[in-house]
Amino acid sequence: MVGLRLLAPVDDCGKDLPMRCLPLQGPWHGNKANRMTCILPAAALLGLGLVLLLAGCALPPPPASSLDYRSRAQTRAEGGLRVTTAVLSAQESTAVYGVPLAAKGIQPVWIEVENRDGGPYFLLSPGLDPNFFPASEAAEIMASGASPERSAQLDLHFRQLAFPNPVLPGATASGFVLTNLDEGFKFVQIDLVGSGRAKTFSILATVPGFRADYGASEVFRRATQGSGAMVDYTEDAALRAALEALPCCVTNEDGSKNGDPLNLVIVGGLDDAFPAFARRGWRATEQKSSDSIMKMVTSALSGERYPYAPVSDLYLFGRPQDLALQKARDNIHQRNHLRLWLSPMRFHGKQVWVGQISRDIGSRLTMHTATFTTHKIDPDIDEARNALTQDLAYSQNLAKIGYVKGVVAAPRSAPRENLTTDPYYTDGLRSVLVFDHAPSSLAAVDFFPWERATEADSLSVRGAPAR
Repeated sequence: MVGLRLLAPVDDCGKDLPMRCLPLQGPWHGNKANRMTCILPAAALLGLGLVLLLAGCALPPPPASSLDYRSRAQTRAEGGLRVTTAVLSAQESTAVYGVPLAAKGIQPVWIEVENRDGGPYFLLSPGLDPNFFPASEAAEIMASGASPERSAQLDLHFRQLAFPNPVLPGATASGFVLTNLDEGFKFVQIDLVGSGRAKTFSILATVPGFRADYGASEVFRRATQGSGAMVDYTEDAALRAALEALPCCVTNEDGSKNGDPLNLVIVGGLDDAFPAFARRGWRATEQKSSDSIMKMVTSALSGERYPYAPVSDLYLFGRPQDLALQKARDNIHQRNHLRLWLSPMRFHGKQVWVGQISRDIGSRLTMHTATFTTHKIDPDIDEARNALTQDLAYSQNLAKIGYVKGVVAAPRSAPRENLTTDPYYTDGLRSVLVFDHAPSSLAAVDFFPWERATEADSLSVRGAPAR
C-alpha cells in the first residue's frame, strides 16, 4: 500500500478513513489504549490532509503541495536498515505544521527508518543538529501570545509529528526532527544506535526555494551526464603531473589578466566531498540578483550576517566558477570562501574540482567592480588554504592530503596582486584533498609523498619529505 505512516489517535475525526492500523509498541505519552500506528493511502491524504488528522480536526489541512518533499526524498540502505530523508522548505514546513517555523529559524527534517535488523534502534536527534529543538520547545516558541487552547493544540500537533523512538524490528517509523534553519543544502546525519551496534548514514539534501549559484551553472547535472573528453587517472604520479600543469591563476572574463591563485583541488562529489563541507558548516552561495545585492547592502549597513552572500565571478576553463562555498563570521565583511570548477579529470572515478580559496577580512572601495566595492582579502593566501585542510580533517570524510606545485611562489617582500589589486603572497603550492564516503578518524588520514607546505600546518608536517 502506498501511503504515509503516522502516529495518530483513533477517534471520531478520521475513523472513516481507509487506513491500516497496528497496535503501537513502545513508549507513548498518555493513554496507549487508543493509540495506533496507521498507514493512510495517498488518495486519502488528498481528501483530508495530514495536519487535519493529526490535530484532531483543530488545524486546517495543508495543501497537497505540502507533501512534495517526499518526492525528492533520498534513500540509503545498509544491512537491514533503510533510511529516507528530506529537508522541508519554509513553505512546506508552514503547510505541515500550520505555523511559520522558518520565521523563527526552525527547519523540519523528515526521516523514515525501515528496520529489518534483529533488534530495536533509536534515532539520535543531536546527530542531525546538536542544537535541535524538542517538539515541546518548538511548540512553545510558536505559541507565544496564543490562548491556552491554541498552545495545547500546537503542543499536541508538534509531538505527534515528531519522530517516534524506538524503531522496533520489522517496523517502519517516520517523523520529523526540528533543526536550525539552513538554506540551499543541509547535511543530514542519521545516527541509529541499538544494543552493541550503531549505524550512520550521511546525506546531503537540497532545500527548495534558495537560488544557489550551482543551480544557475547546472554543474551537478553536467557532472552526472558527463560532457567532453574525460581523463580518469589511476596513478598518483599521473594525477600530480596533471594538476601541476593546470593554469596558475584565475583570470578575468576575456582571459587577459591573471587574478587569485588556483591553490585548491577537491577530489570527490555529492556523496563524500560536499557532505564534508556541509558537516563543517560551509554554506552555499546565492546567485547574484537584485534581491541578493540588496541583502548585501542591508547587511553591510546593519552589521548583520549574510552567510549566503554572492561572490564575484572569476574565470577558469573559459567560464565563471561552477559553485562557491563560504564560512562567514558574524558580519558580511569577514568570511573564508572558495570557488570551484569541475575539471575534465577524474581520479579513480572521482570528480576532480579545481579551486581558489581566500579569506575576506574587510571591505573597501574599488574602481574594478560594477558596485565600486569589494572585499579585501588576507594577503597570507596560504593561511586560508591550510585552515581549510585542517577544518575538513574533522569532517570524518577526508581520506588523503597532498600538495603540488602549479602556483608560482610570491614572497611576502614581493607580493602579487589579484584582479581588484589586493596583494597576496604564497609558497606556490596547491592543496589536494581526497574524500571518501566511509567515515574515518584523524589518525586514518593518509598523505601523498609530494610537496610540503612551507607554512607547516598541523597536518602537512606529518607527510613524507618533499621530493
